[in-house]
Order: sequence, then structure tokens, then C-alpha cells
Amino acid sequence: MKYFLAKSDPVEYSVSDLEKDGETDWTGVKNAQAQMAIRAMEDGDCVICYHSQGEAAIVGWGYVKGNVWVDATDPKMSVFRYRFGGRLKTPVTLTEIKETGLFGEFALVRQSRLSTMAVPKEFVTWLRKRAKEFRP
Repeated sequence: MKYFLAKSDPVEYSVSDLEKDGETDWTGVKNAQAQMAIRAMEDGDCVICYHSQGEAAIVGWGYVKGNVWVDATDPKMSVFRYRFGGRLKTPVTLTEIKETGLFGEFALVRQSRLSTMAVPKEFVTWLRKRAKEFRP
């Protein structure tokens, strides 16, 4: 299993919306680097849910369901089906992540506007220790 992180504005689409819907098509990602991450996704990969506005925190996780496909409205963009997995009891804030000093090379820390990215294995290990319920 590979790990990715997808950011959303919780006013637009939150982890609560994903939980209620069960799954959704993750569309509208235009950044080329974020698109590369989406194209690297495979069925069953874990996608960490991050709220980018307000709390700026990891709030849950889900999974890639099926294969990534080309967006019918724009052949330059790829889309994936995002299935709810779980939520964290306590969000893990960006401030907390930065304060560890361990993840300066992680795109979440370096590129604040990047919406979708691969997650380093070291971060997944840290997150599992920090949030015991994170068991994808």
C-alpha cells in the first residue's frame, strides 16, 4: 500500500461529507505535480484526508477505489474514486507536524498550496504512533 494526502477545504468538502457519502470522485485537481501523485495511485492505496482551511490538520483517511481515470471534461486531468476509511479522534495539525522538525522535505511542509501528494513512509510511521486509531 502506498500513502497519499489529499487536501480539501472543509466548507467545500469535509471528512464528514466523505463519511456521509461513503465515497466520491476526487476531481478538479489542476496542479501538474498533484496530478502526478494522482496518476501514481492504485486501487487500495491509502489517502490521508487533510482540511486545508481553518484548522489546517489531518482529520481522517480513506482509500483509492478502483483505477485512476482520465477526466472526461479535461484529458489533462486524472481523477480517482475516494472511499471513506476512518477519522482521527484528535486532528493532527500542520503546526504540530512542523514543530517536530522531522518532515522538512515533506511536500505538506514545503509546498503549502499543493493539494495532492505522496506521503513519505517515515511520516506514516510517525502518524501511526501519534494517532493510535490511524490503522488503514
